[in-house]
Amino acid sequence: MPERMKLGWVTATGVQGYDVDEPFALPALRDAGVDVDVVIWDDPDVRWESYDRVVLRSAWDYPEHLDRFVPWLDRVAAVTDLCNPAPMVRWNLDKHYLAELDEAGIPIPPTTFLEPGDIPVFPDGEFVVKPAVGAGSRNASSYGPEDRESAREHVTRLHGAGASVLVQPLLKSVVADGEWPLLFFGGVYSHAASKRVALPRAGTVEYLFAEETNVAYTADPEQIAVARQVVDLVTERFGTPVYARVDLVRDDDGKPCVLEVELIEPSLFLPEGPPESVGKLVKALRN
Repeated sequence: MPERMKLGWVTATGVQGYDVDEPFALPALRDAGVDVDVVIWDDPDVRWESYDRVVLRSAWDYPEHLDRFVPWLDRVAAVTDLCNPAPMVRWNLDKHYLAELDEAGIPIPPTTFLEPGDIPVFPDGEFVVKPAVGAGSRNASSYGPEDRESAREHVTRLHGAGASVLVQPLLKSVVADGEWPLLFFGGVYSHAASKRVALPRAGTVEYLFAEETNVAYTADPEQIAVARQVVDLVTERFGTPVYARVDLVRDDDGKPCVLEVELIEPSLFLPEGPPESVGKLVKALRN
């Protein structure tokens, strides 16, 4: 990268001011000699070739616009350095990647994939239904045994839109402890956070993301090791991700498992991370 690089920081219409990482990252990048423009991914007036690097940050509306977003990835990648790169992003768009993690021996929650036309089968107890392509917990909902008819209607609605569906048990630890996002910059572990998501019961998220409560967290060696396995698998397939987030939960035996992998536009939990986490991000974006 040039000594004075130009960076496109990609967002979406209507979400300006909602990315809590921006007040930390943008001044630090500018202090490090990076000219940053916050740009909307589907703005036809943006000259993507004018940037040394384009970084996906809060393009949170992409699941509703996949027919335009996926071709956009390739157009941008053809004229500048897109991060994370387009093949990695396409892999991460669809949560069928969880099956690949499972095949590689990386622990995930018990997961059933329902393709359009499949008859829904739900686990005993409480469970979660969500689309295979989605962000911000949109179109995801939790259910109990008494809500099975509502869950079937949810699956039918998603299938009617052509979506594949995931069904997972609602793990006890998620209710008690929430999730633990672990952040990696340039393939190196940086920090973690504790996240609780207000997933609706037999309902849907109306805005771009579900309400969250986030605090700082110190990951233990076992959690870091599981997340490291994911980053190593991604690196082997696509190269080192500039940024990666691995969201962990605990299974009913108390062992960490991978709920989701976030390689597209994840929140980076810079407000919850140590001060040096911002510098690690800046270094990864400049390399």
